Amino acid sequence: MDTTHGVVETFRREFAESPTVLSRAPGRVNLVGGHVDYNDGIVLPAAINRATVVAARPRTDDTIRVHSARMDETVTARVGDPRDDWAAYVVGTATVLDGDVGADDSDVLGADESDGIGADLVVGGDVIVGAGVSSSASLEVAVAGALNAVHDLGRSREELADACWRAENEEVGMACGIMDQFASALGEAGHALRLDCRSRDVRAIPFDDAAVLVIDTTVSHELTESGFNDRVRECHEATARLDELLGKRVRSLRDVTPADVSAHADALDEPLAKRARHVTTEIRRVRTAADALADGDTDRVGTLLRESHRSLREDYEVSCRELNAVVDVLDDTDDVFGARMVGGGWGGSVIALVEPAATDRVAETVRAGYRDHTGIDCEIHAAAFGDGLVVDRLASTTDDATVD
Repeated sequence: MDTTHGVVETFRREFAESPTVLSRAPGRVNLVGGHVDYNDGIVLPAAINRATVVAARPRTDDTIRVHSARMDETVTARVGDPRDDWAAYVVGTATVLDGDVGADDSDVLGADESDGIGADLVVGGDVIVGAGVSSSASLEVAVAGALNAVHDLGRSREELADACWRAENEEVGMACGIMDQFASALGEAGHALRLDCRSRDVRAIPFDDAAVLVIDTTVSHELTESGFNDRVRECHEATARLDELLGKRVRSLRDVTPADVSAHADALDEPLAKRARHVTTEIRRVRTAADALADGDTDRVGTLLRESHRSLREDYEVSCRELNAVVDVLDDTDDVFGARMVGGGWGGSVIALVEPAATDRVAETVRAGYRDHTGIDCEIHAAAFGDGLVVDRLASTTDDATVD
């Protein structure tokens, strides 16, 4: 049974009615640009061909009933209710869309007064959970697309991505940047996205010169959420200190150069100099990688992936033994252009750019090498760069739900 049909059938079983909308939003990988989106940086993500699928039917009240096919669990909550479980991503997205959090934000979205944005939802799909490919953003964007359709909100994909980003920050409590939600909403098949996180300018760059492997270490260390928020705080502290030292307006580390950091490293308390060095050099790597990608220079892109991982490991200190083991094996393997950790860090996955004809051999080499280094089995997924958010309205019949 394919994912879409399975979600539809689960909806009927759980709610005794057929859904009226199917919303699909992918996970993402980020070629280069780790931890710079919340520093107003430039990133180079791509949507992948694994997604969260949401089947939805509107309600006339402000109740969200959501069933997770993966966990076989149903949660019922009112829009605006705080939550601290997986449903926070769903209810939080509905809350922001409904305008219950932040009157100014709802004005930006152009939200209309309504009787409620409630819905019955079933969540399924094949996005890899907990592997650093933004399953949370995929869930938020798929839910936003569904609610937008069933309630005819008329929001653009950019507006939906913005609402999902605010939901993760304000409702879930993760101080992330905009990259994950925008990549999931705006991705284009066969392309990476050069996303400027300050201006929100997006440029799609074709990429089909290498195969993409996502190697899931199958580990996640406890530091993931607290460590992420610590890094955001450290970047803010470095920004404030450099604003004092440089004698110019520094709104974020985007406004600082690697030379600025080097010149004032002694005046920055550790680990602030290291954090600023990573961010400023990583933004420079993204600019170079985007140009190399446009020129078809995959070797150069691969080199930049390797440099990015070293910086994330040594200056940003978000890698871990298992991620480093995978990258070390890949660095010593023929026909690999480059590899680096993806996601927040302290576990999750590594992305590798590989000669297309060598993917099976490279995958077997990594499996064996990772097991030798760690005693753990990894999971390897071939990924293609896919489309972003897709929403279909369904015509219900007695036997099936079909796309109009």
